Amino acid sequence: MIVAGFLLLAVGAADLVRQFAPRRWIGYLAVAVILLLLGSVSDALLPMLAGLLVGVLWVWCMPSERPAPLGLWPAVLLGVLSIGAVVWLGARTDAGLIGSVWTLRSPFGDVPFDLAILTLGAAVFLLESSNLVVRAALDGEHTWRPAELRLVASDTGVSIPAASDGVVAAAEQGHDSSAAGSPVEDADVESVIAGSPVSDPRAGFKGGRLIGPLERILVMILTLAAAYPILAAMLAAKGIVRFPEISRDGETGARAEYFLVGSLVSWVIGLGAAFLVWWAAHS
Repeated sequence: MIVAGFLLLAVGAADLVRQFAPRRWIGYLAVAVILLLLGSVSDALLPMLAGLLVGVLWVWCMPSERPAPLGLWPAVLLGVLSIGAVVWLGARTDAGLIGSVWTLRSPFGDVPFDLAILTLGAAVFLLESSNLVVRAALDGEHTWRPAELRLVASDTGVSIPAASDGVVAAAEQGHDSSAAGSPVEDADVESVIAGSPVSDPRAGFKGGRLIGPLERILVMILTLAAAYPILAAMLAAKGIVRFPEISRDGETGARAEYFLVGSLVSWVIGLGAAFLVWWAAHS
């Protein structure tokens, strides 16, 4: 399980660095040094090197500034590797130098070092990396419009630049490509050319970058604690809170689709993290 823990920890730490660090190379260097030291004292240097390699590949495959070129496949592959490492490799009998001094108690009993690393890695992955996975799932649902339209999403809607002859020509020819700004679902080309506003189905949903991680952490904790009624009530409450916004969706159904796709992917990630920790704790 130490392999899965280091994989998730390296990926999650890399995404936190590129999202919040003012100078990414310093953050990446600090994370690499800390993780290498952690791998050395825990007699798991090779798993840690594997985690760093996977972290580099993840940053390349799941960019934060543009849609992921490989879609959800990097996340699927990481999930398969993590599950395989937990299910087939199991727990180690010796945790190295740190294992001789490691002591961590919980309401469920003593927590081994490897299990603690797996839990930490899963929790860190749920913070920012899972946001990228959810975004990749939502991007996969878009119908991309001509790149020349340059629709730029904002908190209150989508600002549309004045149409040029090139835009009109591209729209009339029906060329589709990736937009530079946030993609717009079911955008009407004629209305764009005419200058009428086009709504972004994600424009009304604010705070998702904070709500998503908190939701996944709660899903993981409540699942591990077997608090299924509370978990069901929390998920139902989210739908009730969002219902007024979804009910104003009109005929397109874009907001409802975004809500369902994003929520289901987010819940699957949280439940998957809980499954990894639960299996590791009972193996």
